[in-house]
Amino acid sequence: MKYCNSLTNYSRFKTREVKVGNIGIGGNNPIRIQSMTTTDTMDTIATVEESIRMIDAGCELVRITAPNKKEAENLKNIKEELAKRGYNTPIIADIHYTPNAAEIAATIIEKVRVNPGNYADKKKFENIEYTEVTYNAEIERIREKFTPLVRICKENETAMRIGTNHGSLSDRILSRYGDTPKGMVESAMEFLRICRDEDYHEIILSMKASNTRVMVQAYRLLVAEMIKEGMDYPLHLGVTEAGEGEDGRIKSAVGIGTLLADGIGDTIRVSLTEAPEFEIPVAQNLLTHFKDISEHERIE
Repeated sequence: MKYCNSLTNYSRFKTREVKVGNIGIGGNNPIRIQSMTTTDTMDTIATVEESIRMIDAGCELVRITAPNKKEAENLKNIKEELAKRGYNTPIIADIHYTPNAAEIAATIIEKVRVNPGNYADKKKFENIEYTEVTYNAEIERIREKFTPLVRICKENETAMRIGTNHGSLSDRILSRYGDTPKGMVESAMEFLRICRDEDYHEIILSMKASNTRVMVQAYRLLVAEMIKEGMDYPLHLGVTEAGEGEDGRIKSAVGIGTLLADGIGDTIRVSLTEAPEFEIPVAQNLLTHFKDISEHERIE
């Protein structure tokens, strides 16, 4: 299974460039650092001020949760207030469960993140036996729900992250693939194939898990599957629920660092249960290490 350029010599896996607002991700761009606000999205000033602290610390993309329509609409006020204060850092809307919120956000900000496990499916914790016919019918149902967002993103030149979470795979995926890295990959690939059918390619992918072994295996499988299908989309790296203090930093370094050593990853977030601006120096230290080793002599 090929998932990196070399097991002995460090080099980045080459991906296509995706534009997110005024910055490029993938291609020949540096690995970007992002973080996520912890404030109430309806509190415009608090969210703006926290975003500024993150940006001043070195954050290059700011992710903000938008769980419903009114929060998605308020992203416009947040973006305008940031611009008034001289900040034009791209904003990412984090969406779960609510396609209508994603469709609104995609007309306002630079990137939307959707979770394929819950964008078109509600969790019922049911184990369902699917035939090929019934499974394909489910894929068509997902296509019907997801395609409007894809078309809105394409029309507005908005980027999208298809972000699988190990802890929120759909009943359909769990029934066919189990709670596995393979299931995580297939969950994203189903959505990605719909994007390709619509000739929409401003896509970034992620395979996040709180278990670093599951996370690493899922990303490697994803890259292998992309190579197999002739795809080269950028990848966002992160460990969910990493924690705080030394433990959170070590866990993030193990998961993210392993993949960076493979040459995998175009954006990263070190997810800590601390103020988001404290995540940035950890991410910067990780990237500095791999910048240093990229300048080492190659092993022949």
